[in-house]
Amino acid sequence: MAKITSKGQITIPIQIRKILDLKEGDKVAFVTEGNRIFLENSTKLAIKEAQMAFEGFAEEFGLKTKEDVVNLVKEIRREIWEKKYANND
Repeated sequence: MAKITSKGQITIPIQIRKILDLKEGDKVAFVTEGNRIFLENSTKLAIKEAQMAFEGFAEEFGLKTKEDVVNLVKEIRREIWEKKYANND
């Protein structure tokens, strides 16, 4: 339980801060579901939303393992490097 101050602020109990891995200066997101409000670590929420946005992307491009993804990233980096430095002899 928390009390709202005159400025609309609350103190998040230490147990909740530990569960959400919140430190001083971190930002939180308030997520509503029906008449309930959930508090989430905004950094972790952003990561989760990004993962959901890319869900199915790997399969669509035939990437079945973590190694496949790593190899693709290496290939893209190599191509970018070659484009950037190939003509700078």
